[in-house]
Amino acid sequence: MTVEFVGMIGTNPASETRAPGGELIAPDFLRRFARAHEDGGFDKVLIGYSANRPDGGQVAAHVAAHTERLGLLVAHRPGFVAPTLAARTFATLDHFSGGRVAVHIISGGSDVEQRRDGDYLGKDERYARTDEYLDVLTRAWTAQDAFDHAGRFYRFEGYDPRIRPVQQPRIPLYFGGSSAAAYRVGGKHADVFALWGEPLAETAEQIAAINAAAQAAGRTVPPRISVSFRPILGATDEAAWERAHRILAGLKQNVASGGWKHHGRALDTEAPQNVGSQRLLAAAAKGEIHDRALWTPTAAATGAAGNSTALVGTPETVAAALLDYVDIGVSTLLIRGYDPLEDAVDYGRHLLPLVRQELARRAPVPAPA
Repeated sequence: MTVEFVGMIGTNPASETRAPGGELIAPDFLRRFARAHEDGGFDKVLIGYSANRPDGGQVAAHVAAHTERLGLLVAHRPGFVAPTLAARTFATLDHFSGGRVAVHIISGGSDVEQRRDGDYLGKDERYARTDEYLDVLTRAWTAQDAFDHAGRFYRFEGYDPRIRPVQQPRIPLYFGGSSAAAYRVGGKHADVFALWGEPLAETAEQIAAINAAAQAAGRTVPPRISVSFRPILGATDEAAWERAHRILAGLKQNVASGGWKHHGRALDTEAPQNVGSQRLLAAAAKGEIHDRALWTPTAAATGAAGNSTALVGTPETVAAALLDYVDIGVSTLLIRGYDPLEDAVDYGRHLLPLVRQELARRAPVPAPA
């Protein structure tokens, strides 16, 4: 089985444990960050989206110019540009990057965050819009002739689909969410459905729900599954746990001081709207440690604003934990650290090779001719 590794990059070294400082857009740091992922053997990097981040498409273009192989997973919220314009934008980037683009669709989990860019639709309407948006987007990438569209959210006439991506039949679509609406829309459209790092049993339940939604949409092959974690490595398990508690202490201090906020809400006081964060907080309420190495206090401390559960241990321990998820059907592993650049280097040196070696060992040996 082939497993895809995805990292995550930003334009400066900030994280939940590091208050933003200096330049918000540091091109040289971004170049080094991207090269660390490429040199470390990552398949792709996620370029996140929020109303206070630099434009992801331009960030991806900068990364593409300074790497040769690394895939570009660009987060994108439907509703702020027309789907026909988005189709041309991503197809153009696919050409300039040599066919390395994928798009991660997020419908938006916070009303406050959406309104920063002028979107006042409620959650159910946002998912309905996403459904129509992806219908148009995929058709714009694959149609041979000009076409019209008249829907609930979009209407146009005579769209010319000549700007097609390098990748055929289209650019891959990733999709994030944990609600019933997310399962329904992502189950219909996604090539890869992205989840945050919950315990194994809860993750298996989500995979079953996604597969059922895909089947209800008429698909014979369900989306592949991605799960996201924040690995905390150490030379020994004891050293990893000591580091984990140092990270947690720094994280709590940064949150308490107001040095880090996510989507404009105070992390320790306001309940999240999105189901994914609610699920992580529910897992944290059940216990700090789950399964082999899943640790939840980092999620609880931040209000689960983003993927925030950790896997703690030696590279061998964490590799075994990641493989536990592979065993229940996960094929993409998104990992990023609380020390972003340094952790990316360590993952490439010590963690990715162990997972890939075990997968190679498991691969069946071809029978003699």
